[in-house]
Amino acid sequence: MKNVTAFLLFFSTIGNAQFVSQHGQLSVSGTQLLDENKQAVVLRGMSFGWHSLWPRFYNEKTVSWLLKDFNCTVVRAAMGIEFGKNSYLDNPKAAQEKIEKVVQGAIQSDIYVIIDWHSHNINLAEAKVFFDGISKKYGKFPNILYEIFNEPDHETWPEVKRYSEEIIKVIRKNDSHNIILVGSPHWDQDIDLVADNPILNQKNIMYTLHFYAATHKKELQDKADYALQKGIPLFVSESAGMEASGDGNLDMESWKSWINWMENRKISWVTWSVSDKDETCSILKKSACSTGNWKDSDLNESGILIRSFLRKYNSMEME
Repeated sequence: MKNVTAFLLFFSTIGNAQFVSQHGQLSVSGTQLLDENKQAVVLRGMSFGWHSLWPRFYNEKTVSWLLKDFNCTVVRAAMGIEFGKNSYLDNPKAAQEKIEKVVQGAIQSDIYVIIDWHSHNINLAEAKVFFDGISKKYGKFPNILYEIFNEPDHETWPEVKRYSEEIIKVIRKNDSHNIILVGSPHWDQDIDLVADNPILNQKNIMYTLHFYAATHKKELQDKADYALQKGIPLFVSESAGMEASGDGNLDMESWKSWINWMENRKISWVTWSVSDKDETCSILKKSACSTGNWKDSDLNESGILIRSFLRKYNSMEME
């Protein structure tokens, strides 16, 4: 039995290690994310916490462990723009170096990676510089997705739309294919506003939806269904089972309802976060090694649960 278990684990790891090689260049048709064979594909994985707060996990070995142990097919590198020591606005070079470690790790591990401009405010000039450089450097790799505005908070949709159109132009000069993820007001929840006034004449863009299951319930799902009915492609680039604060109790009934909702609609989803803060959404304890190889005792409750979810649903994707 031990030999059989070891073989199955080895087989699963090998299958995951070929995920981008198998699915290749992503594209969008209607509301669906497609692989290079024009087959529907769902990405599932983990978001790193703010690079400026948890830089120790930003390395290739952590990415490799998230593939091997969590079965991730995508990771999200959350570059803190305004907040924390060595934020992008404080130290652009150091910030980009951290993000590139995750990007390089994802390319080595043959999984997808979201380059996330993790900001709550419009910083147009700085974003143009960053996305111009990063798309020139990595745009040739099919592994890349660009998340150009993490969570607009008080900006209006017309403001976010204008910003997004400018950044899309910058990226498309260097990278005509890879997926671009666009945010929406009110922490990526007013997706109905997007549905009534979407960005036009652009290919391979999707819109991000964020939820925290103990706070966001059917009302947000209804908004998202409205957007889907209007032909708006959605990507859940940040989600988890607790309150929107990132803390509080896990609402398992709501969390499972959200996962079923996403799976039924073939929507990709990423969970927050690879970090070790003393709060419910951080999947790790302080004992966790900076480069993976985490024992169960290094994982918080949310970490153990999300690992089981990712193993289950990404194993189904491999069948």
